[in-house]
Amino acid sequence: MNMLHGLGFYFDKRLVLAFLLSISLCAWSLEAQPMAEDPVVEARLLVIAQELRCLVCQNESLAASRAELAEDLRREVRILIKKGNTDQEIKDFLVSRYGDFVLYRPQVKPLTWGLWFGPALALLCGLWFLMGHLKQRLKNAPASKHLSREEQERLNKILKD
Repeated sequence: MNMLHGLGFYFDKRLVLAFLLSISLCAWSLEAQPMAEDPVVEARLLVIAQELRCLVCQNESLAASRAELAEDLRREVRILIKKGNTDQEIKDFLVSRYGDFVLYRPQVKPLTWGLWFGPALALLCGLWFLMGHLKQRLKNAPASKHLSREEQERLNKILKD
């Protein structure tokens, strides 16, 4: 414990560190989002936004992202919901604007075949390469030969000593 200059009281460094950390976290946190005007619209927005990818974060859904662009996209989706667009129309609008990348599960079409079938194809190619490598290794491996009687006796003599 140290004495603070001139104030005459003791403080613990860990307590001060915890206090400063809590202040910095409070200052860093974002403002609370206002409550939804229409809970039905917000519930539908949440369902749609779970299926969309944040274009900034790329690894988060639009519903989970706190990026400014994600907030703009959620606002745009709210407007489209209020206009009466279906979920598919909203997704089609976003795909036409941002491409298939905005969807977590893009449609299966020639442009997205790599996304859908690429991992399975890579796995099959890897297995094919591995099988070829193992076959080649077995083919080039020296054949095990049996010891002659003379070699066996010599080996037994070595092992006994």
